[in-house]
Amino acid sequence: MADWNDTRQQTGFASVPRAGDAVARRATYDMGLRAHMLKIYNYMASGVLLTGIVALLTYSSGLALQFASGPLMWLVALSPLVIVMAMSFGANRFSTPTLQAMFWGFAVLMGLSMSTLFLRFTGDSIAVTFFATAGAFAGLSLWGYTTKKDLSGFGTFLIMGVVGLLIAMVINIFLQSSALALAVSLIGVLIFAGLTAYDTQRLKREYDYLRGTEFAGKAVILGALTLYLDFINMFTFLLQFMGNRE
Repeated sequence: MADWNDTRQQTGFASVPRAGDAVARRATYDMGLRAHMLKIYNYMASGVLLTGIVALLTYSSGLALQFASGPLMWLVALSPLVIVMAMSFGANRFSTPTLQAMFWGFAVLMGLSMSTLFLRFTGDSIAVTFFATAGAFAGLSLWGYTTKKDLSGFGTFLIMGVVGLLIAMVINIFLQSSALALAVSLIGVLIFAGLTAYDTQRLKREYDYLRGTEFAGKAVILGALTLYLDFINMFTFLLQFMGNRE
């Protein structure tokens, strides 16, 4: 006699995976990924905009001269670094609102620091370089988001490049070599161009294991900070080439 309670012998549409379910799950995943990345880009762009506004207002008020030398110069130069280190290594200890406040504070301090660029370069050249950087950043980030090529292998190489870049910059403080300064600027542009694509792909892939977790909100802020640093560094190094000095 047939055992009608044996589910292993039952066949029917309910037990057969449907292609439509897979399509729906994929669509839901893609929608969540786009929303996650859009939040990162919105925070990053807002941070860059805030930095630009603070820099312009600081220069217009004449306070930029106060940050060009002396104790205040070191304060506005080192404070953002302290915040970046705190956000990067203490993310688990801070709440999402605290990380948000730290990100906005970081953007303001960067604006104070970058206001001194108006003392060294013309406003027109700064604007042209900014839009050139924005275009390059958009293209590189889009490529990093859409490419099927695995860029993870470039991560170690690019980070080592950043370390070497910092060492070369410190050495040139004493050498004051224009040739070395030009080489550092060129290499800096290339390294942060590569990091823009690499970091975009990394942030995209992180969504797989961050979605639905409590850390997802923090990851948005930290991702925005990463792309912000890529943009700002690419801009400052590119300005050494394109900027017309006062």
